[in-house]
Amino acid sequence: LQKFLKVMEPKYEIKILDRELACAPFDSPEGRDYFAAMKCGLNMSFANRQVILHQIREVFSEIFGRNAADLEMRVVYDVSHNTAKLERHMIDGQEKTLLVHRKGSTRAFGPGHDELPARYRETGQPVIIGGSMETGSYLLVGTTSGSESFFSTAHGSGRTM
Repeated sequence: LQKFLKVMEPKYEIKILDRELACAPFDSPEGRDYFAAMKCGLNMSFANRQVILHQIREVFSEIFGRNAADLEMRVVYDVSHNTAKLERHMIDGQEKTLLVHRKGSTRAFGPGHDELPARYRETGQPVIIGGSMETGSYLLVGTTSGSESFFSTAHGSGRTM
């Protein structure tokens, strides 16, 4: 990170106040490379979760002596978090393309949103906020007022400091 900062600060005249953060202009070669690498990581995370689910289904099938399909083990919710995506949103009455960075959050559409699968159009997109050994977990849904936050919501219960 420090090597990156030494190049980015003088090259783009960006003053980085927090040494744990880094940035580059989105339309720069470095910005495009980062965005492409991040999308590769997201694709890998979806594929990884599919492999894990397949293995879980196989184990449950073996333990219960039933076909995995008969056990009706379905994915309820699969969405990435800690991402940046190009999205269309209304800003001051005008639709604009924005780079929405969700760090510590994920996207959740409310009821009726046309990007939702049919099964969630009436209720909204499910949101699972996993807890820990000491905290509870929560099952939520996106709301109709979600556009006010670009449909962003928490994805975890956070940490105690």
